Amino acid sequence: MIEFWFEFGSNYSYLSVMRIGALAAHHGVTVQWRPFLLAPIFKSFGWDSSPFVLQKEKGAYVWRDMERRSAKYGLPWVRPSHFPRRALLPMRVALIGADQPWMEAYCQRIMQMNFVHDREVDSPEVVSEVLAALNLPVADILAGAQSEANKLALRHATEEAQARGIFGAPTFFAGNEMFWGDDRLEDALAWAAASA
Repeated sequence: MIEFWFEFGSNYSYLSVMRIGALAAHHGVTVQWRPFLLAPIFKSFGWDSSPFVLQKEKGAYVWRDMERRSAKYGLPWVRPSHFPRRALLPMRVALIGADQPWMEAYCQRIMQMNFVHDREVDSPEVVSEVLAALNLPVADILAGAQSEANKLALRHATEEAQARGIFGAPTFFAGNEMFWGDDRLEDALAWAAASA
């Protein structure tokens, strides 16, 4: 089993969301989807945005790197006109879907809305569109996502991420071993498979 900690505003999480299902199946590893929020963790470092925004040179590198890596994996990529995008509502829905069979498809579609179609994902309209396309009960899921219990659960998930030393997304845990970044996905899966 591998824990997959991700955020819809994270460009490198996009690459992992699109790849992890098939790669995990190839390794015989199950994926535990762990949505959390990056903004509170960044704020704890004294940052008011992504380091890719705060550090000009790093940002320039990252956008070219995303072009290269997306091409390598055969994934479509459009640099978002607004980055990082707020994704609170879709993250709350992801928490509801974390152990549901529709989770991977939902996450992939939300990521594509952000990083392929350049749409604002933190809206009931976009989230409803994605859920409806998956033939899911839109109203029930949105109501559950906006419940106080679910909001608190996402806050707790973010606190857990921080307590476990997560500083960015995507992050993977294979047992107690932490791997950070999309470029460590294969290593994390190999470790999880070898430890099973």
